[in-house]
Amino acid sequence: MDLQRDRLFRALTTVVWSLDSPDALASYLSQLGRDHRKYGVFDEHYAAVGGALLATIRKFLGDAWNAEVEEAWTAAYTAAAGMMTSAAHADAEISPPWWIAEVVDHERRTPDVAVLTVRPGQPLPYTAGQHVTVQTSRWPRVWRPYSIANAPREDGLLRFHVRATPGGWVSGSLVRHTEVGHSVLLGPALGTMGLDPDSDRDILCVAGGTGLAPLKAIIEQVISMRQRRHIHLVVGARTRRDLYDLDDLRLLESTYPWLRVIPVVSEEPDFEGVQGMVSEVLGRLRDWSDHDAYVAGPTGMIAETVSRLGRLGVPPDRVHHDALHAELRRGCPHNPGYINAGPVEHSPAQPDPEPTGPVPAARHHRVSRPVRRPPA
Repeated sequence: MDLQRDRLFRALTTVVWSLDSPDALASYLSQLGRDHRKYGVFDEHYAAVGGALLATIRKFLGDAWNAEVEEAWTAAYTAAAGMMTSAAHADAEISPPWWIAEVVDHERRTPDVAVLTVRPGQPLPYTAGQHVTVQTSRWPRVWRPYSIANAPREDGLLRFHVRATPGGWVSGSLVRHTEVGHSVLLGPALGTMGLDPDSDRDILCVAGGTGLAPLKAIIEQVISMRQRRHIHLVVGARTRRDLYDLDDLRLLESTYPWLRVIPVVSEEPDFEGVQGMVSEVLGRLRDWSDHDAYVAGPTGMIAETVSRLGRLGVPPDRVHHDALHAELRRGCPHNPGYINAGPVEHSPAQPDPEPTGPVPAARHHRVSRPVRRPPA
């Protein structure tokens, strides 16, 4: 419940700080409402949470609580809940709350990194750069976000880059205990980082670890659009072994002459290539001020890279990262020091939460369908 409490608090702070950005707020709340469907959330749950929220604020504000404050919080929560439920109702008419997907390929690139390809039972709409949440049979009702590592394809296949992190039960299950033929559940596509449709500028992509996944999808989209935009993909890792996708990237580079892949290693002095922290080497490579930049990876790496790009003359509105659907945040959206990362499994700050029961032994996924109970 600590994790759920923290997520609720982050959602509330995002709402408060986005009040002067109605379009961004509406997008954020609508995606939350659609995503909540997979947990079996219904309209009456929003009313219960709202009542508990107001009671909590009333208790801890003490003498500062008055009719004006109550009216403001009630109106804000009612509007937010209305956006979420409206989006959920609209989504229910066209999409399921989750997608059952079969694992059709599972490749261990390193002892702790796997590349999985899954086939959803029905089309799952998304755009390059977005992520979905994934549930495995070993951990029912535990969802973790992973970026999709390919642009939309006619065959509907989705690819994920997964690193098994210490204490990461979903990531460990996907890397070590998932095989071809197994099934997983997928939530709806989320995230705001995507290719700028109005730009024809050259592109810089900066990836840290498995943050490569959404950037590879964006690169594939550029290639599929037959745009001759020069793309520099800077891929950071600790050692040569951690460059788990380098062979595929070199193959992609060979088929698209405007793509240049630049691997960067920080902890291997004998590496024959660029050495250093990925954010620090950017200034040594070239001038990026006329590029669009896309950044994904661990939180600290994103913060350092965005800061460095600003000092190198890249305007802030040309630096793209997943700003609304992050699990890790520093500050607030309107704070100059604000920065956040993409999906948490790229580089989680804490392990997955402890389970509340024994590990199911099912080989194939047993769908945890929500049961709607009448109100007490």
